[in-house]
Amino acid sequence: HPSVAVRGAALLTEPADRTADGPDGSPRQPLAFESRPFASYGSALHIDLPQPLRAGQLLTVEIDYEAGEGPGVCWLAPEQTAGKQKPYMYTQGQAVLNRSFFPCFDTPSVKSTYSATVKVPEGFTAVMSATSWEKQKDNTFVFKMSQPIPSYLIALAVGDIVSAEVGPRSRVWAEPCLLEAAKKEYDGVIEEFLGVGEKLFGPYVWGRYDILFMPPSFPFGGMENPCLTFLTPCLLAGDRSLVDVVIHEISHSWFGNLVTNASWGEFWLNEGFTMYAQRRISTEVYGSAYTCLEAATGRALLRQHMDSTGEEHPLNRLRVVIEPGGEVTPAGFNLAGVNPDDTYNETPYEKGYCFVSYLAHLVGDQSKFDAFLQAYVNRFKFQSITADDALGFFLEYFPELKEKGVDSTPGLEFDRWLNTPGWPPFLPDLSPGQQLMKPAEELAELWAADGLNMEAIEAVDILAWRTYQLVYFLDQVLQKSPLPAGNVERLSKMYPKISKSQNAELRLRWCQIILKNNLEAEYSKVKDFLHSQGKQKYTLPLYRAMWGGSEAAQALAMETFSATAAQLHVNVRNYVRKILGLEVAE
Repeated sequence: HPSVAVRGAALLTEPADRTADGPDGSPRQPLAFESRPFASYGSALHIDLPQPLRAGQLLTVEIDYEAGEGPGVCWLAPEQTAGKQKPYMYTQGQAVLNRSFFPCFDTPSVKSTYSATVKVPEGFTAVMSATSWEKQKDNTFVFKMSQPIPSYLIALAVGDIVSAEVGPRSRVWAEPCLLEAAKKEYDGVIEEFLGVGEKLFGPYVWGRYDILFMPPSFPFGGMENPCLTFLTPCLLAGDRSLVDVVIHEISHSWFGNLVTNASWGEFWLNEGFTMYAQRRISTEVYGSAYTCLEAATGRALLRQHMDSTGEEHPLNRLRVVIEPGGEVTPAGFNLAGVNPDDTYNETPYEKGYCFVSYLAHLVGDQSKFDAFLQAYVNRFKFQSITADDALGFFLEYFPELKEKGVDSTPGLEFDRWLNTPGWPPFLPDLSPGQQLMKPAEELAELWAADGLNMEAIEAVDILAWRTYQLVYFLDQVLQKSPLPAGNVERLSKMYPKISKSQNAELRLRWCQIILKNNLEAEYSKVKDFLHSQGKQKYTLPLYRAMWGGSEAAQALAMETFSATAAQLHVNVRNYVRKILGLEVAE
């Protein structure tokens, strides 16, 4: 990345037996190096070796470099943190941002172990995605990751952070002002999820499973850095109503971190399998009705995404061409060098989930498919694979399906799943969720009516409804919006559990409803929510809704963005600038 300045390269001419204090003084041979063009998001570092290498020969190359200004290294001013007292820094590698943190093979196809020595100022603590860490003198921390991982999973955070144990192999890390809330929300729950995951997918190989609650400007729900998941503080709802998001990150311990997509063009291998695994764990813990309801919410997000981009958009297929050079699709989209960071959308998650569900449907027996997933993890652990590897193994594991030619069933060909953009050709059966969906649909119907039937509305008690049932209800209300005049105001008064909620998933939907109904009296709720956090999944839809709304809504967008731009992650800031038609800073 242009932000990394390489100062020198050298070959250590004897096997470098490194100590924590740095190089051991073994002789160095300086090497010539140069940077050559590669893609819009990074260049190639070429190093000249003095003589050709033998196959299997080990060598140690030392690269002297300086970094810190790049998009993968996030420096937060005190006001961007929860405590507002001390600065904070963290790295975010996925997809191709770690090349701005250190020189690396920044592709998921290469895995390695790593170690790091990190010296930080007094009063700060460093944590990394590593299997072991120890604090030494001079506020120096030493980390080792003993399992091979791709470069995007190497992560560092430094700040005023403290920890508390929440299970036999888990602790939560957070700024001091958030620690009590984090401990209360997660005490005991992580071990339950890990236990179910191990029962379904095989041993958890990473030792510890810790969670770091990030400052509010963190752009993602979670980042599955091994041994230390980074999580948005939006999940601290106070009532454990959002802990299932952690199930997603825990599921990455098998799918994504252990078995990894070899290319970002097949991101669904990480995310589609992880969504499937998440919903398997959730079914064991919460039952199938609630899990199907959560999956229906996911399907609605996929529908929204495809409606806004157009089904034919080339990113709406499971196999995306991202190599520099790219291609032009039949619909005329030019994919020349799509930046892997831009492939992040609902398709690899939810369409990927549908494809994995289709494979399970072909098998027709849940326990047999569970056994296949264990065999798949065992076969490919610590490797990076392609969709062809995964699907080839599926057909090898189920020879009777291979014989039947299930990979070429008309309309459901594996090739069509991978290469044709658009809506999934198969949708898993979510009918067990009907017992929770039906009452939500009926209540939304009542609120969308011209004359409100208050007697029928008051007969429905939503106090017992859990998050995803309320989310499903609000999604239905949003679809039916704008509602007849006055209805949204009454809904707001009637359900403070929704309109005054601190649960981020409910706040997002309520803000969308405010904007779709142009309820200017509650615009302050939209502003407060966008001031309180900078998660991409919540921030972008609200700016899209404001920008597509009334003049007052557009003014709200501009005003909110100018007040909060500094606290947003650079990628999110640029995406918002794009939505608002502003110049995007490189």
